[in-house]
Amino acid sequence: MSKTAIIIPARYSSTRLEGKPLIKVCDKPIIQWVWERAMQVKSADEVIIATDNQNIYDCAKSFGAKAEMTSPNHKCGSDRIVEAAKKYPEFTYIINLQGDEPMINPECVEEVIKLIKEDNSADISTLLTEISNTDEINDPNCVKCVKDINGYALYFSRSKIPFERNSGIAKFYKHIGIYGYKRESLFKMTQFPQPETERAESLEQLRALYYGMRIKTSVVKYNSIGIDTIDDLNSFRKLAEMK
Repeated sequence: MSKTAIIIPARYSSTRLEGKPLIKVCDKPIIQWVWERAMQVKSADEVIIATDNQNIYDCAKSFGAKAEMTSPNHKCGSDRIVEAAKKYPEFTYIINLQGDEPMINPECVEEVIKLIKEDNSADISTLLTEISNTDEINDPNCVKCVKDINGYALYFSRSKIPFERNSGIAKFYKHIGIYGYKRESLFKMTQFPQPETERAESLEQLRALYYGMRIKTSVVKYNSIGIDTIDDLNSFRKLAEMK
C-alpha cells in the first residue's frame, strides 16, 4: 500500500527575513502555522519538518511535530526533502509544502496529492491561481506559469509571462509553491545539476522542466500568502489577528 508524506523544508537563513520559521505571529511561530494546516490534510499519512537549524528542530518538537535535522548545505528545498525522505522508504508520494505558507488551504494540498496519484504521465504536481492584479503580475516575487492545453507546465518565471504584444488576450497564472512528487521523480530531479534557467531565476522547478520532466498543474481559486518580505509578514499578521 502506497503512503504519502508531507515534508516541510524550513531553513534558518534567509536573505530577507532571517530566522523566518521562528518569527511569531499571535504567539505562534510561522512553522507551527504551516504544520497545523498540513495536519488537517486527510490524504497524508505523515507530516515531517525538515530543517538545518537546531532551534527550529527544538521548536518543532515543542509543539508535537515530527522533525528531521538535515544538512545546511542544500541549495534548495527539494534537496533538503530528499535527505529527510531517505529515512522513510515507505513513502511513495512526497509533498513539498513550503515552510512560509502559513495560510495554505488543506484542500489545496489534497488537490496536489490527487493530481500526482491519478496522472501516470506526471512526475510532479503543483497548483496555479489566476491573477489579474497588475502589481502582482509585474512583481518578481510572484512566480508566473504558462501551461499547455492539458495542464502541463511549459515554463515558470519571475517575469511577466506571456508577454502581451497584443493586450487583453492572455491569462496570467500565479504559481502556488507546493509540489507533489512521485518518489522516484523527486530523487531523479535532485540528482540533475542546476541548469542556467534555475540559477538565473532561483526557481527549482525549472530544473525539472529543463531535463524533460512533466509538471501537472491545477488551477484553484485559493491565493496563497507566501512570506518572503517584511510586507508579506505584516499582511499575514493582520489577517491572523482578525481570526
